[in-house]
Amino acid sequence: MAAPRTDTPGRDGRAKGTRRSSTQLARTGGLILLVALVTVFAVLNLEDVKVDWILGSGHAPLIVVIVLTLLVGVVLCYLAERLARRRRN
Repeated sequence: MAAPRTDTPGRDGRAKGTRRSSTQLARTGGLILLVALVTVFAVLNLEDVKVDWILGSGHAPLIVVIVLTLLVGVVLCYLAERLARRRRN
């Protein structure tokens, strides 16, 4: 039986056994910190608030408003990046 090769790339494209760079570790740590802060912020804001939606108004938990706003921001950022990438090419 042959020994497994250690120079074949893994799922992330890096060779197995290689370490992540400090930039990748900092990016991952920053992302984890950001997710933790957003989660704590949202959980601490559970009271109902009056929301004026496009088609009316009503009351919703502030956590729902925060999460919806975050999702809309992520989608808009993604679409803006795709548009900018398309214009460059």
